[in-house]
Amino acid sequence: MLCVWWDWKGIIHKELLPPGKAINWDLYRRQLKRLKQEVEKIRPVSINRKGVVFHHDNAIPYTSLVIQQILKEFGWEVLMHPPHSPDFEPSHFHLFRSLQNSRGSVRLISKDDCQNYLSQFFIQKSQNFNTSGIVLLPTKKQVVEQ
Repeated sequence: MLCVWWDWKGIIHKELLPPGKAINWDLYRRQLKRLKQEVEKIRPVSINRKGVVFHHDNAIPYTSLVIQQILKEFGWEVLMHPPHSPDFEPSHFHLFRSLQNSRGSVRLISKDDCQNYLSQFFIQKSQNFNTSGIVLLPTKKQVVEQ
């Protein structure tokens, strides 16, 4: 399983989980802490001036009280995921469809092969690619109205 956090400038943090590993609230909590460290390191303006606007789907591990409290402690604004919608963020369609299409017949046998492929894939994406993916996200007002 690939977990990716990105913004309009590009990939902030990615993690490749071992095969069969499921995300629970504890793993997600640890991922969010690593993500916060990466945001502070590579996007300090987001932390210091504008703040982070965060969006994730409504899967059970993401909506737990522990996770809500951590995001509140971080001071991150959380965009609501529309109720009764699939547990799939709109940005996934943009990013993962491109990743799927890029693979073609490439076989990734080891975790290292996969990590190398992912690193190259993300490096090759232009800022325009990332920006257009974020622009496709619904505005806060649209989410609330749904």
